[in-house]
Amino acid sequence: MRRLLHYLKPYYKRMGMGFLIKLIGTIMDLLLPWILAFMIDTVIPKRNEYGIYLWGGAMLLCSFLAVFCNIIANRMASKVARDTTEVLRKDLFRKVIYLSERKMDSYTKPSLIARLTSDSYNVHQMIGRVQRLGVRAPILLLGGVLVTMTLNPLLSCILLVMVPFLSWIMVVISKRCIPMYQQLQKSLDQFVRIVREDISGIRVIKALSKEEKEELRFERINTQVVQREKKADSTMAIVEPSVKVIMNLALVCVIVVGAIQVNRGTTEVGKILAFTTYFTIILHATMMVSRMFLIVSKGIASANRIEEILGADGEESITIAKGIKPKEVPEEAKGAMIAFDHVSFSYLPTKGDEKTDNTVTDLTFSVKKGQTLGILGGTGAGKSTIINLLLHFYEADTGTIWIDGEEIGRIPLPKLRQRFGVVFQNDLIFEDSILENIRFGRDLSEEEILEALTSSCAKEFVEEREASEILYVKGANMSGGQKQRILIARALAGRPQILVLDDSSSALDYRTDARLRKGLMERYPDVTKVIIAQRISSVMHADLILVLEDGKIIGKGTHEELIKWCNIYQEISASQMGGESIA
Repeated sequence: MRRLLHYLKPYYKRMGMGFLIKLIGTIMDLLLPWILAFMIDTVIPKRNEYGIYLWGGAMLLCSFLAVFCNIIANRMASKVARDTTEVLRKDLFRKVIYLSERKMDSYTKPSLIARLTSDSYNVHQMIGRVQRLGVRAPILLLGGVLVTMTLNPLLSCILLVMVPFLSWIMVVISKRCIPMYQQLQKSLDQFVRIVREDISGIRVIKALSKEEKEELRFERINTQVVQREKKADSTMAIVEPSVKVIMNLALVCVIVVGAIQVNRGTTEVGKILAFTTYFTIILHATMMVSRMFLIVSKGIASANRIEEILGADGEESITIAKGIKPKEVPEEAKGAMIAFDHVSFSYLPTKGDEKTDNTVTDLTFSVKKGQTLGILGGTGAGKSTIINLLLHFYEADTGTIWIDGEEIGRIPLPKLRQRFGVVFQNDLIFEDSILENIRFGRDLSEEEILEALTSSCAKEFVEEREASEILYVKGANMSGGQKQRILIARALAGRPQILVLDDSSSALDYRTDARLRKGLMERYPDVTKVIIAQRISSVMHADLILVLEDGKIIGKGTHEELIKWCNIYQEISASQMGGESIA
């Protein structure tokens, strides 16, 4: 909540002005019953026609001011809530974009989506409701009690007796509900995850006729959300009827005692009428406070979830601290564009002295400028992990990675990643034109884009479709091979020093794959290439090939060297290309 107050700080003056206007409007509401009582008990008995018109005009003026002030204050409150949430959501999105990969993994993408959407909406509702009711409801409540004390102190004591009971109910219920709403938001995170998975994989679900299975899975999480929401809302629902019961009992007492006083002549009818009107105002104010507690409970739970993200470690947390003496460059890294020196890494964070199984272990290799590195291995062997470490998405647990003679942790992340052109295994086509999918917000000339399209073997079909054609989300209106070539063109367009292709030619036929590799060699001779592939034909011409198994290098060398002594490489070659017959 302290961070939320920081976002509200620029609007304190506007909020103060809104509170003042709201105060004036609320006081006008409180004056109406008092003026009515004065007219009934004092002006009308004297048959003072001028006084009736005068005080009647005063009531009209108070009514106008009450309506006018409340409208203005509500508009100001809405503007503060809107502007605050806009900045908050913008900073939250920025924080999500720059979250470290470890934090991204721990929070999960569905949870981050929920915090950006439903949680920010709950905070917006809380800010607006507190401004609109946070002043009006307490002033109507306390002001109503104070005014009634001037009308009839005895009847006011009945109201004062009820206040502790009302306060106790609201505080106890709200304390119980905040954790419930936090649990509800966690269930909504899972709900978003399942919906996201099912919508993304709808073709797979239909192809395997698993609609009923997914319906059951959706039903389970949907039922959990409903049950948690029902539990939280049912608990919060106790407030309103409890308040009504207490206030109605008080009203009965007020009417009985008031009737006795009128019968004895110790008070006037106008005061009793005004008192019951104030009582109604107090009852409505109490209801407003109870409803505000519901919004505030949800808002606090959501604000805490948002604050958790805003206070999380960003990518800056993985850079090496300044002032630490640089390591001496090992012989293998000297003159190399990429060098791994005894690098080990696990996605599971180490806790104290507890050891975790490494995803990759003791990786040592180097690649010079302009050379090609090929990486082969089965699923889970650690191929993509090497790319994640190379781009410094994660920091190695042990060992050092060198880029062109510099420790990777000493290179600022923007500067580091500008050196790379990357096509990930499951990369994304955005809902935009082909041209913008390649340019991707960078200052690239048409010549650079055309060269990238030519090198990626995408020029022909792009000319047929027109570069201005809008692609569907994830490139649904393109074939798999076309998508991969567009992604490769995007990576090449920025003229990178290092090109990373993570299984990016799996959808290409052998002929197109060969043309692509030839184009890369001819047009980008100085670019260091890292190719992860399942097919030996994609890496057999590489200057260095790594064969991975269980996160370890079990084979390292050229194609000719590996085909002689690496058993697994021989098996892959035999199964794909007929052994040494490949050339």
